[in-house]
Amino acid sequence: MRKTRGTLITTLTWFLVALFFFPIGWMVFTSLKSEGDAASIPPKFLATLNFDQYAIVFDRGMGSYLMNSFTASIGSTLLVLLLAIPAAYALSIRPIKSVKDVLFFFISTRFLPAAASILPVFFILKALGALDNITALGLLYAAMNLPIAVWMMRSFYNEVPMEIVEAAQVDGASLRVELTRVVLPILLPGIAAVALICFIFSWNEYFLATLLTTFQARTTPPFLASFVDGRGQFLAVLSAASTLAVLPVIIAGWVAQKQLVRGLAMGAVK
Repeated sequence: MRKTRGTLITTLTWFLVALFFFPIGWMVFTSLKSEGDAASIPPKFLATLNFDQYAIVFDRGMGSYLMNSFTASIGSTLLVLLLAIPAAYALSIRPIKSVKDVLFFFISTRFLPAAASILPVFFILKALGALDNITALGLLYAAMNLPIAVWMMRSFYNEVPMEIVEAAQVDGASLRVELTRVVLPILLPGIAAVALICFIFSWNEYFLATLLTTFQARTTPPFLASFVDGRGQFLAVLSAASTLAVLPVIIAGWVAQKQLVRGLAMGAVK
């Protein structure tokens, strides 16, 4: 009975995994078809497969859009980590007065919808001559992700045994040594989780990238929308572009999967 139950659970798990990954697999399969085969109803499973749609995508300049996404996402993630690590340290291991008020202020900045603040942001960037600027877009992404990063890092800091920190202080470690050589090595999985989440949020951001950029700083998500126009939906080439767009996130998640799981599970099991 136990063996039968285990087999059923395993079968159900594989079915759910296959169901979850089916849209991604279908997208990749569609990207290898011609436009006629991709739009055929019922779908053609024995269509001729080729990489012509990927050549069309790069001919339309997707390489520059991917580079803009990498620049904005990686730059904003590094800036967020640079600010969130010491900020969360001050809110946990070296707590300040009214820490709950500070935490509420951080998270309250996420209460305002982006649509409600887009006009002031637009006019400020226009006055500074920073519209269609990848640096300005990266700074906005950093500001958008910083509150979440601080909250996550603080929860990770709270799991650091205070005995380790106190032992370092007794040995005469300075604040910099205490943070960089004692605390941060313990929190590497948590830092990896925060970095990956901030990278994904920045990489997938569509609203600001559409309204604050035109060509030079435009990122991948608005570029994908350009394949749907008045002439219809170009499913094959859109699938090719979408495959290239999700590939960096999949690779980053696969590379950091161990650190990501450990980081998100910190404190879950005592």
